[in-house]
Amino acid sequence: MSNHTRIYPRLAVEATGTSIVSHAGAALLLRAADKTGLASRLSDSLAPWRKPLAVHDPGKTVLDLAVAVALGGDCLADIAVLRGQPAVFGPVASDPTVSRTINALAQNPQRALRAIDKATAAARAAAWSLAGTAAPDHDTDAGSPLVIDIDATLVTAHSEKEQAAPTYKKGFGFHPLLAFIDHGRDGGGEPIAGLLRPGNAGANTAADHVTVINQALAGLPGAGRYRVGKKVLIRMDGAGGTKKTLEHCVKRGLSYSAGFTLTEPLTALIDKIPATAWTPAYNADGQPREGAWVVELTHMADLTGWPDGMRLIVRKERPHPGAQLRITDRDGHRLTAFVTNTRGGQLADLELRHRQRARCEDRIRAGKQTGLAGFPFKSFAQNQIWLAIVSLAAALTAWTQLVALTGHPARKWEPKRLRLRLFSVAARITRHARQTRLRFSASAPWSSLIVAAIDRLTALPAPT
Repeated sequence: MSNHTRIYPRLAVEATGTSIVSHAGAALLLRAADKTGLASRLSDSLAPWRKPLAVHDPGKTVLDLAVAVALGGDCLADIAVLRGQPAVFGPVASDPTVSRTINALAQNPQRALRAIDKATAAARAAAWSLAGTAAPDHDTDAGSPLVIDIDATLVTAHSEKEQAAPTYKKGFGFHPLLAFIDHGRDGGGEPIAGLLRPGNAGANTAADHVTVINQALAGLPGAGRYRVGKKVLIRMDGAGGTKKTLEHCVKRGLSYSAGFTLTEPLTALIDKIPATAWTPAYNADGQPREGAWVVELTHMADLTGWPDGMRLIVRKERPHPGAQLRITDRDGHRLTAFVTNTRGGQLADLELRHRQRARCEDRIRAGKQTGLAGFPFKSFAQNQIWLAIVSLAAALTAWTQLVALTGHPARKWEPKRLRLRLFSVAARITRHARQTRLRFSASAPWSSLIVAAIDRLTALPAPT
């Protein structure tokens, strides 16, 4: 007979515990929704969809879905995580009621989306006001504008869904176009607009970019007070660098920074640029980058038909080992270009600012960790509502970090880490002296951070 040494303790398991709350860390999201007024504003905006004598408020149902998605849910049924904890989340609608709510909103999706956007915009203004100097629009000017990144992504559909179509990467699904507000180096970002499109929608469709830009501007606090070169920069890859899209940016009084495709005639001009005209490009920390240079090609290129004031800036760099050069590359160097209407400034600074558009890829990755990896409905209108719920979940998470976690590395944590370390932490419900308390384990590694963040939110003024 041999003795067996166990690595982990052997525990008896039973499902008879009471007063235990799973995902108690989600109280952070709930407190943020309360302090930004998101909960009450959604209730007001979606009041027309509430039937007489209805028990559940459509606004709370939508917010409950957003919280469930923020916790990792990817379908309506995952709201059960909240329903099982009424002491924290209150009364949560049943699955049939949730389905009926989505169906009702999908009857007139544009009207429903406008209502959700209205509530979200008001909550965003409140969140940024509470954030103070940490707000994305604090002290913005021509040199430090509010940045809106626009990009599209492919979302695979694994079954037949309305308007799902083959994609340019030989897949099948949808091709939503999204806009995110960049929170800079000290933070992440938040979604502000989104347009669900079939999988075969063009990456460079100007009309879609114009629609998303207008939606994003409408969602900004103080919409209408932004002026060219002073407040807002629209940052896009080459798909957004079309004449019509850039002309619209100029018409709306916006700055832009967009990728630009180099043609053979343009790359031929680069051969004529003397070596002394090139200046070193910068690393992310603002220091000169070895093996990379930038130059302005505006004065040499024929930009007839493009918006007045557009500048063409080219970057060349030595490719990493194993990289394949393209036909438009020159002299063993990789060439890329972008255009902007920003006046003045160091070329290396402008190029670094444009290259930071890569943060948009981080936002999309985080979005696919927060319900964007798939659209669960067959109906296109219902999937439009789902995209709005996903955006709401990501925005609420971003506001929670912006207001409650500023100054801590958690300010930049992505959804998976937030869930593991904060949102999924369990607690015990206790009641004493007419107060209900959540008691987190003193030994939980980040329990003190959760409590401090909730206390910080609690101390903020009530929404007006």
